[in-house]
Amino acid sequence: MSELTKDTIPAISVSQLSHSFKGHQALNQVTFCVLPGTIHGFVGPNGAGKTTTLKVICTLLKPNWGEVSVFGHSVRGDTAAVRRMIGYMPDHFSMYRQMTVYEYLDFFAAAYGLGVTQRDQVITDVLTLTDMDVRRNDLINGLSRGMQQRVSLARVLVHDPNLLLLDEPASGLDPRARIELMEILRELRRMGKTIFISSHILSELAELCDSVTIIDRGQVRFSGPIDHLLDNSQDHPTYNLKLADVIPDVLPKLKALPGVEEATEPEFVTGRDFILQLSPSTTANEILRSLLSLEIPIVAFSQQRRQLNQAFMDLTTRGVRS
Repeated sequence: MSELTKDTIPAISVSQLSHSFKGHQALNQVTFCVLPGTIHGFVGPNGAGKTTTLKVICTLLKPNWGEVSVFGHSVRGDTAAVRRMIGYMPDHFSMYRQMTVYEYLDFFAAAYGLGVTQRDQVITDVLTLTDMDVRRNDLINGLSRGMQQRVSLARVLVHDPNLLLLDEPASGLDPRARIELMEILRELRRMGKTIFISSHILSELAELCDSVTIIDRGQVRFSGPIDHLLDNSQDHPTYNLKLADVIPDVLPKLKALPGVEEATEPEFVTGRDFILQLSPSTTANEILRSLLSLEIPIVAFSQQRRQLNQAFMDLTTRGVRS
């Protein structure tokens, strides 16, 4: 995964982006950054502003306010350069269904200015990458939804963009097709592509993405590494404690430790596993020192992590309340 340094040019930089439609505030000072060579999830409920943001990044929509750049090129002032760098796959796409797969890709490769000889090699490469080479002469109309998604992804790749913008790419796919699509995206990341993916399928994003932005009602609720989101970052951090042996009367001792607000035993577990809920000001190092002072044999001590679904619900619910 790429690391942010002072010399890093973000793949996407969005700063104070705002946009309205007929008096409706679709985006309100949206700010986030996507590092090159990463997969970044863009998550939000229907109507949150995801597609509007994607259209601004793609230069299909001019924002009312704010700055957006792709690899340092402004979507306002350097539209042509931005379009050469991106490949956009919308959530609903039109396909020329009476064309074969090869004809469809050849049409778009020609539109991007590739010569005949170059087009043939590029089409072969993208069909191999998307595992559709054996279907190159099939009519698009006869393909399954999952295969059509692969053809659409192959079309996005024909001009070798640095940044892929995918709006709900797994929508309507069966579980096997989703898994296969996600593996293709991982391979594209290994090739150095940056992937910005909007999706409601939160469990898949948790395994796929390096970082995530959660947007709700036109505002960013969280943006950063997915590990930071999944850490239990609520007001009262919670830790799992595992002891090597069952120790009589250890629970009252745990409850009495400074900084421990609650100590409990999980159900159906025998005397060696405990859950410690700490006060907001207590650090992991402080509580670990206190535990060691009890001279009890500790096997494991780790912070609980939230599931992405839970984090999403917490953040969007918090946004509604505010």
